[in-house]
Amino acid sequence: MEMIQIVGLGLLATILILVIKEQKPIFAFLIAASTGIIIFMFLIGKIGGIIEVLEQLAESSGVQMIYLKTILKIIGIAYIAEFGAQIVRDAGQESIASKIELAGKVLIMVLAIPIISIIIETVMKLLPA
Repeated sequence: MEMIQIVGLGLLATILILVIKEQKPIFAFLIAASTGIIIFMFLIGKIGGIIEVLEQLAESSGVQMIYLKTILKIIGIAYIAEFGAQIVRDAGQESIASKIELAGKVLIMVLAIPIISIIIETVMKLLPA
């Protein structure tokens, strides 16, 4: 049922944008951005539930929470960068959207360095000397 609401909101916003775009393009952009934000806010509760389940799984499996938090930060950066880039693309600014995506990728690499280091150390310990 929730997906029907989201699709309905998206279709309604799309129709409004198509009608308004010719006369007031700035209002069309504001509708698109607002719709994206509303959908994102609707999903925040679901994301919180996913994070709780992942934390419980990490605790029960003995995975250190620092690794889970780092992975969740990486996922968050990816989603936020994509969301921001799409909004900027909707405004017709492809070059700025590309820069947002690049920044997201660089920040993901920065956060991934400790995890990559641990993986390499673990592999090195497993290899015969």
